Amino acid sequence: MKNHPQLLFKNRIAGQTAFLKEYEKSGGYQGLKKALQQMSPEQVRETVKASGLRGRGGAGFSTGLKWSFFPCDAPGEKYLVCNGDEMEPGTYKDRELLKADPHQLVEGMIVSAYALQVPVGYIFIRYAYEECSQNLERAIAEATEAGYLGKDILGSGFCFELHVHRSAGRYILGEETALLNGLEGRRPNPRSKPPFPAQKGLFDKPTTVNNVETIANVPHIITGGAEWFSQLAFTEKGAGTKLFGLSGHLEKTGCHELPVGITLGDLVSEYGGGVRGGRKFKACLPGGASTPYLTSEHLTVPMDFDTLDAVGSRLGTGCVTVFDDTTCMVAATLNLNRFFARESCGWCTPCRDGLPLVNWLLEKIERGEGTMDDIAMLKDQHRNIAGRSFCALAEGAMGPVESLLRLFMDELVDHVKKGRCPLKG
Repeated sequence: MKNHPQLLFKNRIAGQTAFLKEYEKSGGYQGLKKALQQMSPEQVRETVKASGLRGRGGAGFSTGLKWSFFPCDAPGEKYLVCNGDEMEPGTYKDRELLKADPHQLVEGMIVSAYALQVPVGYIFIRYAYEECSQNLERAIAEATEAGYLGKDILGSGFCFELHVHRSAGRYILGEETALLNGLEGRRPNPRSKPPFPAQKGLFDKPTTVNNVETIANVPHIITGGAEWFSQLAFTEKGAGTKLFGLSGHLEKTGCHELPVGITLGDLVSEYGGGVRGGRKFKACLPGGASTPYLTSEHLTVPMDFDTLDAVGSRLGTGCVTVFDDTTCMVAATLNLNRFFARESCGWCTPCRDGLPLVNWLLEKIERGEGTMDDIAMLKDQHRNIAGRSFCALAEGAMGPVESLLRLFMDELVDHVKKGRCPLKG
């Protein structure tokens, strides 16, 4: 197995958590010291932008560009919020990071808050991640006692307070404006944009929301520099490392930190041990449940934002779910869409009514009762839903549906012509 640089997982030991003593031994809080003692907030922001860091929560938007929209110099209340909701099926990378090394996120929040000149931060974390929440609360207490957090941090004059907020638990809370409503104690419906959170976010004040893995990268970028970070990737336009979670029909499942741009085939064969039982690779979700399928034709594709966009999918969260050749892709898509339909907040018609109709059509086809008209209606529903919902939930739900229609039309037709699922005998 190849040796690759470890940033986020350098302190990872199975069954253990690195707290302050271990974190400091590995260079912890050196990024914070450098930022506060040698750099202005603007220099920190420019370094992050130059590094090429893109959001690790799914959207892949440039972190530095997102920060550039924030009114850093505006007086008054401002907030930094970390999105640790992580309820995308097949995605568990943030959990693994927080189980292994919670101080990385705490340091990343402090450095990011300094860059944005924000006095208060919240880590919004999935309700089921109790161990991670407790790890963070201990890390926050340790950082406060050591002078890394609180008032006049390291004698710099910068003050920052950080809180952990346990989510009530719904998938829609991963959408940043629904998250802000949930953090305020409101029903977690997405908000209309504009205004965007950078102008009017938490408690109607300027707010930036970033993912756990995204923020945890920030201290490493400050310590090593923008050029160093960008060159860790295998692709020219990529930057840094990525946490890749492997699940599904593999010999070995787990989470690995690898350079952005590693190929899908290397992930499956070298780190997943190949498809279980010697079966053939049929398809995968490359970045969580909301990403379009890839097939064996895509095993040579680098796992990077732009390269996956070019082949009709997305890197998303970077968590790969593999399906072997015994998998019915109609049934797999139905299973995914049932989740999305159940998790809809019901705010808009395409999501509230469209996803249950997609369920009904897929259920009918999977039972062997479908017609070619039902397949045509499934295509119509994809057109009616994709790009027309209030937030990205329904758009994401259409990822597997669109790629089922594009890549596995033969399976849909076989279900209709044979009057049954061909893989069920």
